[in-house]
Amino acid sequence: MLIRLGCVASALFVAAAALAADSAGPSAQSKEITKEWSQWGGDGDRNNTPVGEGIPTDWNVGDFDFRTGEWDPSSAENVKWAARLGSQTYGNVVVADGKAFVGTNNSGGWLERYPSDVDLGCLIAFDAASGEFLWQHSSEKLKTGRVHDWPLQGICCAPLVEGKKLWFVTSRGEVRCLDTEGFRDGENDGPVADERHTGDKEADVIWVFDMMRELGVSQHNMCSCSVTAIGDVLLVNTSNGLDESHINLPSPDAPSFIALDKNTGELLWSDKSPGENILHGQWSSPAVGQIEMPDGSEQAQAIFGGGDGWVYSFDPAGDGSGGSKLLWKFDANPKDSVWVLGGRGTRNNIIATPVIYKNRVYVAVGQDPEHGEGIGHLWCIDPTGEGDVSPELAFNAEDRNQPIPHKRIQAVVPEEGDFANVNPASKAVWHYSTQDQDGDGEIDEYLETMHRACGTVAIKDDVLYIADFSGIFHCLDAMTGKVHWTYDMFAAAWGSPLIVDGKVYIGDEDGDVAIFRHSSDPKVAMKDDGGEFAPHYGEVNMGNSVYSTPIVSDNVLYISNRTHLFAIAQGAQAEAEQ
Repeated sequence: MLIRLGCVASALFVAAAALAADSAGPSAQSKEITKEWSQWGGDGDRNNTPVGEGIPTDWNVGDFDFRTGEWDPSSAENVKWAARLGSQTYGNVVVADGKAFVGTNNSGGWLERYPSDVDLGCLIAFDAASGEFLWQHSSEKLKTGRVHDWPLQGICCAPLVEGKKLWFVTSRGEVRCLDTEGFRDGENDGPVADERHTGDKEADVIWVFDMMRELGVSQHNMCSCSVTAIGDVLLVNTSNGLDESHINLPSPDAPSFIALDKNTGELLWSDKSPGENILHGQWSSPAVGQIEMPDGSEQAQAIFGGGDGWVYSFDPAGDGSGGSKLLWKFDANPKDSVWVLGGRGTRNNIIATPVIYKNRVYVAVGQDPEHGEGIGHLWCIDPTGEGDVSPELAFNAEDRNQPIPHKRIQAVVPEEGDFANVNPASKAVWHYSTQDQDGDGEIDEYLETMHRACGTVAIKDDVLYIADFSGIFHCLDAMTGKVHWTYDMFAAAWGSPLIVDGKVYIGDEDGDVAIFRHSSDPKVAMKDDGGEFAPHYGEVNMGNSVYSTPIVSDNVLYISNRTHLFAIAQGAQAEAEQ
């Protein structure tokens, strides 16, 4: 494996020294064991850093029958249970109310009324202690086909769970609230009470908000957003995007970001800021948290990644009149970057989830994985500004003092007299795209480059980790952007890191989970393996691709590969597939 040790910092450091002082932030960790991981990232900050102890670094998932896909646990080690999923699984698992919830497709065939050859989007609930199948919510495919509901993708998001209620986004462009007990409790919770199927294995729907019908949203290929909430306000990215031509935007006036009353499903406010500048689709998930402002007050902020490549922050309460209240916005691409169909350009949208840590916002840009590899950008943003806080502003020679509106394909076109100037109101703290780590005056296009990313950062003790789609795992100083080290996993990474118990876990498309010591020192994080650096605890193969993110709840490590969900615990031994 290849590694690069960080020696020389050449990223854009903006007032980084002043920000390096330690401060208590919303992501500060307690030492109490995390009993539930009730949404993607654990809470609204979206920082995947639960508290656990004794989390295994060595396990064996057993074998799979290559013809049937059935799991053989006879050689499994440290596996508490394994549960069959569909044929493709991208949703991150959530554990709450004694249950594990995960999105997938219907190839597992859990319900008799939907055989495994019927394509569905499925949200499945398992017993967290035993892996027993409890119930399934089934979303039938949209008749419009792959333009809105791509075959076999299933449910690609993670739900939010609070008490006995669960909220998630379906593959049909709906926000749904469910009873976590399904119909196993013998009750039909409403106001939706007309479900045709009310058996023990069926989901109990409380309310539905159809974004396609109510708002005119036209999602591109799929609808996916891992919702979050602050108080009674549920925050959702609608996935509004292009049609199958990849040129036409069917619904430019449909909102990209909405807030619902989580108790009733009532629309509280909506926002269409990306408008006609949406590049492709919109599949980022929002973060939400309290930000300390310069005057000492606190401002709640709902932070969305847009399909136009901008980051937007809103007051979750809205403007008080049913509209949104924009606090700030940030262009996460260079002004001269260009959008080209099929991923051949340099301008990117945002698929990763913003993370809030110590009063800072962290986010990377990327594209649909089908667009392949390309140049990326990782940003640290100070969220205390107002208005446009991008690093630069775009102007035209006809009026050199008045910023011009954003252009979808290329914000600054020199041939048209456009130019960019430094934004005096910029809140960019640091930017990482390339960094000459070894001081040789040259940039390694892999190990010294941040590529497009689908995944999200994880940060603990001011040490930041992120995997990019090119398979490079990056470790940086979260306060300054200085690269500590990078590691080549030699396989694409779709998911995000887990930091727990002094260890860092990251999965890849080859099915390997690399396990590092949590450290900014590469000689601590890794080990010398025959003259090459390797993850300190090595790699464990999960049997097939890992597209999701590992999580920990109640000292159990949960990892999904494409076809199974595994509960991993020290000394555990499963007897059969659930």
